[in-house]
Amino acid sequence: MVTYAATLDVPRHIVEFLARLLATQRRRIGTPRGSRALGPFRQAVLVLRWFRERGCVHCLARDPGVSQATGYRYLHEGVDVLADQAPGLHEILKVCQELGMAHVILDGTLIECDRVAGVRENGNDLWFSQKHKAFGGNVQFLAAPDGTPLWVSEVEPGSTPDISAARIHVLPALYRAAAEGLPTLADKGYIGAGIGIHVPVRRPKGQTEQALHADTRTTNTLIRDLRALGERTAAELKERWRALKRVTLSPSRIGDIARDALVLNGNWK
Repeated sequence: MVTYAATLDVPRHIVEFLARLLATQRRRIGTPRGSRALGPFRQAVLVLRWFRERGCVHCLARDPGVSQATGYRYLHEGVDVLADQAPGLHEILKVCQELGMAHVILDGTLIECDRVAGVRENGNDLWFSQKHKAFGGNVQFLAAPDGTPLWVSEVEPGSTPDISAARIHVLPALYRAAAEGLPTLADKGYIGAGIGIHVPVRRPKGQTEQALHADTRTTNTLIRDLRALGERTAAELKERWRALKRVTLSPSRIGDIARDALVLNGNWK
């Protein structure tokens, strides 16, 4: 075996932030002092390495000298305490209104996972996305006009269309926000979402965009330009927290992991 030194490319205050959350959790459940193999700081490093490097849990556990089972337990504990810090949908929309935002941006993304069992009523794989040709979970998110990630939903199986996932998790709250002066911009995947959700008009089948009225084309261009920054939100989270590129834990945890990335991202600066 060859040992080597490595540096975790995460600001120290992020590690300390997570370590404080873990220490608070240990006090809450009554963990005796000194009974854990790793202290809160080293556990935080293990968790953040997984988020940042997308490394195998066996390797992450081996480095500090704990078992693979303990490594998984520490990782899941870190995922839980971070997810508890994620803001709620109504809370975020209220803040957006107080800040006078002109709109919010709604989009969805597929977070890939390993192949899992599950069959739809038509016999197709529940977690397989025909659109992306990959197994994964559908997560909805909201972004500010400047592209800042604001909120992430629970996960739905990858076969769920964006508009169906949005109806489950976010549209009812967005209708109320729109009625109070905070509209939502979305892409064509949300056509038919309802009043207050502004999407580009689809061109007639078999025709070009020029078949649309000039005013409609202008509206489409404005919507696309305004929501362009929101398009990069999911990419930003996936590139900074690489665990989102392919989740190897249970796919039911994808929503929590995505919310963790949101919390960590918000504390990065």
